Formats: sequence, C-alpha cells, structure tokens
Amino acid sequence: MIYFDHAATTPVSREVAALFVKLLDEYGNPDSLHQQGRKAAKLLEQSRSRIASMLKCSPEEILFTSCASESNSMAIVGYALANRNRGNRIITSNSEHSSTTAAMNFLESIGFEVVRLPIHEDGTIHAKDVQDALTKDTLLVSLIHVSNETGAITPIGEIADVVHTHPTCVFHADCTQSFGKVDIPFEKLDLMTMSAHKIHGMKGSALLKKKKNLVLQPLIFGGQQEQGMRGGTENAPVHIALAKTIRLALEGQKQTQAQMKKVRDHIIERLDEIPGAHVLSPENAASSILCLCFDAMTSQVMQNALDERGICVSAISTCESRSHQANPVLLNMGCSLKEATHNIRLSFSGENTIEEADAFIDSVKEIIQAYGLPL
Repeated sequence: MIYFDHAATTPVSREVAALFVKLLDEYGNPDSLHQQGRKAAKLLEQSRSRIASMLKCSPEEILFTSCASESNSMAIVGYALANRNRGNRIITSNSEHSSTTAAMNFLESIGFEVVRLPIHEDGTIHAKDVQDALTKDTLLVSLIHVSNETGAITPIGEIADVVHTHPTCVFHADCTQSFGKVDIPFEKLDLMTMSAHKIHGMKGSALLKKKKNLVLQPLIFGGQQEQGMRGGTENAPVHIALAKTIRLALEGQKQTQAQMKKVRDHIIERLDEIPGAHVLSPENAASSILCLCFDAMTSQVMQNALDERGICVSAISTCESRSHQANPVLLNMGCSLKEATHNIRLSFSGENTIEEADAFIDSVKEIIQAYGLPL
C-alpha cells in the first residue's frame, strides 16, 4: 500500500505506540484521590508541563481536548460567548476547516456578526485584509494556518501583529495541518489548535493553547477537569503520550520537511508526462500537501481507481469526504468548476519515498490511458 493521505490521519509512530501500551496500566482516574488516581494525575501534569515548555507557554495555558474540531469550537464559540461584552464582530475566511465554519455559523445564528474574508488566488488571507476588516467591535479573528485542501500557508505571524494593535481583539490560529510541518510563531498566538493524530500520535488527543488571561465559556459541563473548561474523565493515556508525540514532531520537523519536499517536487516534475495534469496548490504551499488536477478524469473516479491499486489519496477534506460536490476551497481560489471536480489531494509524511511517487505517477498514467476521457 502507498499512503498519500497524511492530512486525514497518520500512522502512529512506534515510539508513541509503545508508550501508549505501557500507559494502559495507568488506568486510574486522574481526579481520584487514591494512589492510582494520583499517579495518573502526576503523569498527566508532567505531560502538560513538557508540552508547555516546547510551545513556550505556561502549563495552565494548555487545555487537553479530544480533537482539533473540539479545540476549534472551544476557541471560537467559547471565547465569543464569554466575551460578548467586548464586541460582536468576528473575522474569519471563506475557506476554513468545516469545524470552524460550523462554529461561525452557530455564532451567526445567535446574533454575532461574522465577516468571512475571501481568500486570494494564492489560497491565503493577507495581513492587510484583516487590517482593513478590523473595527472597534471586533473581538476575535480566527484563521487556518495551512489549508487542509491546498497546503496554502497564511502568514499568521504578520496577522497576529495586526490583530494585536486592537486591544479588544484576540487571534486564534488553526494549526492542525501546520504543526510539525512548518514553523509556527507560538508566542504570538492567543489561541492555537493542534491534534495528535496528524503528527503520528493517538486519535482522541488534541489541545488548545490558550493565553492564561483569556476567559472562555465551557462547552462541556459537569466537572472540574481542564480548569473547569471540559467536564468528563480525561483520557489520560493519550494525553500523556501527547508530550512525546509533540517532541518527536518538533525535533524531526526539518528532516520531515526535506523529505516531503523531495517527494512532492518529484511528482510535480513528472506531471509533464500526463496530458491535462496540473498543480492547483499555490507556489507557497506547505510541502506536506499537493493538490493536483487531472482533466481527463473526475476526482471520485480517479480516487477509486487509485484505491483499487493500493494507493490512498483524497479528493476533499476527510471531514467532508462524503460530499460529492465541487471542492469549495478551490472555487474560492478562483479555480474552474472542472478543476474543483477533477482534483486529487496528496498529503505526505517524512516516511514517503521517491519510489512511491514514481508508482503513483505510473499508476495515474495507466488509469488515464485506460479510462480517461479524451481532452
């Protein structure tokens, strides 16, 4: 099998898997007062402290969650509800992850003003776009760092600087697809989302980095866990393993970037061998994601044909994979309807190889020759 769908999820690293298996023996509830509970609580807080050190913040600024979608909801809805007295206007883009889009739709339904900035042809929001949209009533700006569809990199450092010129406004960045793949200005972000299973960690483990002076409205009620922000028994083993997951990702980031770029560039070089093939990802895209278009075949047909040959790819974000509509992010970038219905998303890890890239190109050539429509 060739796996080119790491933006959807990644295989768990051997080191993290071994640690998780060991941690299954630490089954105590971290909120229990007996010895087994105290041991689990100690390990959980050690993980929180280690993560905080790596992200250059204090332990109290790390909130464990179950997934990036929950972290996005907590950041966006939690902050808006708790700080409505500071303003009623929220800025985002028209091409966010579905969890952000849904959170914004909810806030709009209860009376918030949501401004959805259009992305440029490079797939990003520019700092000036945000600057022009800011008003005295703006309380939150929330943007994705690396597009989960195209790999486009929004300059969140510059945007954070702009946002912070407005004392009533804070900045949230969805770093789910950028963490461990491109540099992130952690210190500049008021709220930051990441997820373990995108960087060879465990599903069910994610975090929201929140500056300690920010107040959020809890979305899950019922307990004292996570500073009262997230009621319910913590999934201690996966959150304890998150510290090692993050350490491995950050330590190996440069090497991972280099290998992903090598594989991505090799595929792009060989596209000339395929009539009607072209790149939809912008030039500044992260090396982890490559969006391609094959004019002779629709996304679904190509995806199914590759799957039959043991090659895993996507045509749209996994959270919307059951939709057979045109890719909305590509349309928002100015791509044609044909491009938005004939696209394939490849997403890489540092474990992918040039040999796999060659096998992908050779398979696409054979598929189009056998089943493709004439151009």
